[in-house]
Amino acid sequence: AQSIFLRQKTRPMFLFGATLFFKAVVYFFETYLDFRQYKKLTQTDIPPQIQNLVTHEKFLKAQAYGLDKMRFHLFCGAIDQIEDFAFLIFGLYPWFWSLSGDVLLYFGLTPDYEIVQSLTFMTLISIYQLTHVPLSLYSTFVIEERHGFNKQTLSLFITDFIKTTILSIVLGYPILSLLIYIIKWGGDFFYIYVWVFVFLVTILFITIYPTLIQPLFNKVDPLPEGSLKTKIEELAQRINFPLTGLYQIDGSKRSGHSNAYFYGFFKNKRIVLYDTLINQSSEEEIVAVLGHELGHWSYNHTLKMLSISQIHTLVMFFLFGQVMHTHLLYSSFGFDTMPVIIGLLLFRLLYSPIEHVLELGVNALTRKFEFQADAFAVNLGYADTLRSGLIKLQEENLGDMNPDPWYSTYHYSHPPLVQRLEAIENEKRKKQ
Repeated sequence: AQSIFLRQKTRPMFLFGATLFFKAVVYFFETYLDFRQYKKLTQTDIPPQIQNLVTHEKFLKAQAYGLDKMRFHLFCGAIDQIEDFAFLIFGLYPWFWSLSGDVLLYFGLTPDYEIVQSLTFMTLISIYQLTHVPLSLYSTFVIEERHGFNKQTLSLFITDFIKTTILSIVLGYPILSLLIYIIKWGGDFFYIYVWVFVFLVTILFITIYPTLIQPLFNKVDPLPEGSLKTKIEELAQRINFPLTGLYQIDGSKRSGHSNAYFYGFFKNKRIVLYDTLINQSSEEEIVAVLGHELGHWSYNHTLKMLSISQIHTLVMFFLFGQVMHTHLLYSSFGFDTMPVIIGLLLFRLLYSPIEHVLELGVNALTRKFEFQADAFAVNLGYADTLRSGLIKLQEENLGDMNPDPWYSTYHYSHPPLVQRLEAIENEKRKKQ
């Protein structure tokens, strides 16, 4: 421990100082946006642009929910920032890496077993992160409970946590081991092999999540025969959507929030509805919302976003390859060795300012996709029911009805409700 502390005092300061500087800049900028949004959430007078959309009572409930979440977010953000700075300044990452080496020595292994030490390192970090569990408990059993959304029991929360931990070990550890092996084995062009590996893992998870993983947490049943199923099947047939299954899940088991989505490749598409959506909306509104979701399929939005993420992965690992053998990268943060997993961790710290800029662009693109999907549903003749369905979803989920424009531009992947309704009306007039 003393040698680790000594390395913190003698390390090169440029990369280290630049990382701290950019982390601080991002934190203070995002906190400034948070306070802009906080000010909006304290307003009690309903804005003119939504006076005809929701009742004053619903508006105040949404504001109160937003305020509670924002206060909690500000608190967690401050804690995370203090924690991040402490890990960097006091050399806790090198300390955890050294501790993982000590664990290996205890079991008669040497640091040559880099993959085993990397898994041990991740295990120790995960154990430390158990300190975050009280925050999750507060979010679920205080904030969500206060506003009528939480349906979980403490035993279900613990069961979910245990299942998630087991899945992280069973699935995550082999994937991480293979990733490190490929990077070390792949030579100068390792990033191509890693990109192929990550792509295959992504496709695998997209395939197995709905059928193997989600059923571990939710009950998934075929949608019962009836008028709703018939209307959805007629919609799918009308636009040649290759629907092979309709399902509902018991989302109300954990939360009062609602959702719907489709999944599958090629000619094997399935639609899943949360029971909360079925209970909160009319059949016509559900079909209109699904018309929006199938607009994403029609415009290949999912494929486009998958392509963007794969390009991002390839570029990111290529850039990592340019610095992964640079001793300065490791010594700047107090390391005297250059293990792959530490290189990835430090590269992520250096890359994070670029990541924030890219995320801003991705959010802008996904908002454009949402407008396109809305227009698709309007052109199917669902303008009025989509409008009422979106308003109802916003009301039932106590969504933010009057966000700060800077905050929503930076954070939101979906356009604010008012903008979506205006676009729906404009598209409806063009159709007429």
